[in-house]
Amino acid sequence: MTTAHDAPPSPGAPADPAGPPAGPPASRRARAAIMAGCTVLTTVLAAVGTLLVVQSHLAGQVDRVDGVFTGLEDRPPRPSSGPAADSMNILVMGTDRRADGLTTGTEADLEGWIPGAGRSDVMMLVHVDGDRAGASVVAFPRDSWVDVPGWGSHKINAAYSYGGPRLAVHTVEELTGLRVDHVAITDWTGYGSIIDAVGGVTVTVPRTVTDTRHDVVWAQGRQTLDGRQALLYVRQRYGLPGGDLDRIRRELAVARNLARGALRELGGPAPWDVYDLLDTVTRNVTVDSGWEVSDMRALLTELRGMTSDDITYLSAPVSGLGREGAESVVYLDRARADTLWEALRTDTVEAWAARHPELTTVGPVL
Repeated sequence: MTTAHDAPPSPGAPADPAGPPAGPPASRRARAAIMAGCTVLTTVLAAVGTLLVVQSHLAGQVDRVDGVFTGLEDRPPRPSSGPAADSMNILVMGTDRRADGLTTGTEADLEGWIPGAGRSDVMMLVHVDGDRAGASVVAFPRDSWVDVPGWGSHKINAAYSYGGPRLAVHTVEELTGLRVDHVAITDWTGYGSIIDAVGGVTVTVPRTVTDTRHDVVWAQGRQTLDGRQALLYVRQRYGLPGGDLDRIRRELAVARNLARGALRELGGPAPWDVYDLLDTVTRNVTVDSGWEVSDMRALLTELRGMTSDDITYLSAPVSGLGREGAESVVYLDRARADTLWEALRTDTVEAWAARHPELTTVGPVL
């Protein structure tokens, strides 16, 4: 029996070299749509796969510290309502070594911390507003004379030395009444690498000053510093008329310009620039074990629309300098500081800073 498809062509009809005739136009469109859908799906799956591989790589090189918040009692509550309900506080510390006294590359428990094992030369509280439209960075002078729980009155950098990140968190929470959500720690080498990753930082020196300890002259004018130079700049203590207070201004100036470079990279069109920056950061930062990479990525995504103008840089209010025994110390202005902590608690720092311009870092510093 001969079917319709098997029937020979009518006399005089040309043979069809392509085989059976194509289906109706609707069928061709359906096949094209299916093929396009498969192509899109394949592309999406490839992109997701790449993202997962990148995320796994970045996550795998983040050093973590376990137990940062374990055993801390009577901690300040998080805001439960209002504009700051979704805000976040991150305690950022710069140390001689990223994880002094701890094993790097794995989750290390602070129970094995050896008092005096490390020093925190830089301590900043980064507050991210609940609406993610702004942030604040408050730097504590390393010589701030404060109560270190369980140890009495000491310089604030002694907290990290005596008890690691956990005691540093406890000290800052007791001082400010603000709850710390996460910690991030980097050493000076890592800090310099991150600065190099964004192409350096530009600072303006208002007048020539000499670092007598390192035999470095910082000439008056605008200059772009690479990571090594930036470290010398922020670590200078000798030759600065304001001592620790001038150093804080330098730290904030470099942090402001570093953030500007990082936001530029994150908001740029080249994904590999973003990857290179994240690769450098994750290789050089230690965080608490509760800060998941997915949460970091989500926060990063939320902040991509932020500009450097949306970040306020402040020094903790100071009432004066003095001595405690043989130590030179900085006394915090507790009355003004309390109003700053309240501004952080309510996401009203911008208005607070407008009333206290002397504590912001917006122009040239020594």
